[in-house]
Amino acid sequence: MALNFGLDDKGILPDSMIAQLAADGGILPSVEFQPDQIQPASLDLRLGDIAYRVRASFLPGSTTVAQRIDELKLHEFSLSDGAVLETGCVYIVPLLESLALPDEISAAANPKSSTGRLDVFTRVIADSMRGFDRIEPGYHGPLYAEISPRTFPVLVREGSRLSQIRFRYGRAQLDSVALRELHARERLVDSDDADMNDGIAVGVDLSGALGAGDVVGYRAKRHTGLIDVERRAGYSVLDFWEPMTARPDRSLILDPNEFYILASKEAVQVPPGYAAEMVPFDPLVGEFRVHYAGFFDPGFGYAGSGGKGSRAVLEVRSREVPFILEHGQIVGRLVYEKMLAMPEKLYGSGIGSNYQAQSLKLSKHFKA
Repeated sequence: MALNFGLDDKGILPDSMIAQLAADGGILPSVEFQPDQIQPASLDLRLGDIAYRVRASFLPGSTTVAQRIDELKLHEFSLSDGAVLETGCVYIVPLLESLALPDEISAAANPKSSTGRLDVFTRVIADSMRGFDRIEPGYHGPLYAEISPRTFPVLVREGSRLSQIRFRYGRAQLDSVALRELHARERLVDSDDADMNDGIAVGVDLSGALGAGDVVGYRAKRHTGLIDVERRAGYSVLDFWEPMTARPDRSLILDPNEFYILASKEAVQVPPGYAAEMVPFDPLVGEFRVHYAGFFDPGFGYAGSGGKGSRAVLEVRSREVPFILEHGQIVGRLVYEKMLAMPEKLYGSGIGSNYQAQSLKLSKHFKA
């Protein structure tokens, strides 16, 4: 049964509709989907069997990604048996999924949570597009991942999942009025004075209340070993990270070009009929960059799926100068959108989600 939408329908496609979109030929996997690949409000994207190292990042503009690869590639290599992607290099990998979207369906991509927490800079590119991670309605063509490890070298292989994609019909982001009404019903954050406009303001927690031994975050070490992106709980935290403890003044000085994992001050939740995304609060608030793996699926932090509120993990990097972060400083906004229908499954332990009920938490690759 093909997807049909009414004039008033707007929102994010849930898992059942993503499966139907694929059945209708809107998503074209070159290898059959894995059972857990379709998430409550997104689809995991898989790397293909060939990677290209290129001289520089690019946008295809009016041409195809394949043409730009031919112009910029330094060498190509197979991912069939696994390969190491080195820090400071830029790679392009064709994905196993391509698209033949209907004219009314658009898509947006984002790094998976575990990818962002490893400081692996990942974006999705499509032919003739003038922006990263955004696919226009009606797009027919291949998808590619641009990958640039920033801190740790990573081992990837064909089928590795670094990115995810959401499909959208119309625009269904909640405005400030609808957001406040939803918060009154569902209590989206645990703060009594939540800052809400078109999104909920999210601040950083530097109080030391979330981690054992007053740990407020982790700073990545340099010159470490590599990380196999498929290996869970396989690495010692202290081999890769330096714990950062709370200061009496509840501040943290970000050193230039260092990578930090921090947590939000607020515990948040996403009710079943909604999806959320973390977006930058204001690019002018300071000399630092918060790189989000930004999709929050229905059920994240939701009590009905084992959440009871979950912290947002923040991946932070300072720019050219040291910068002082202070407890509660706003670093992002959580925007909410309606789902087109209720998902069949919610984010949580029932589907093996890694970060339900999290506080300050590194990626799944590290031992608890």
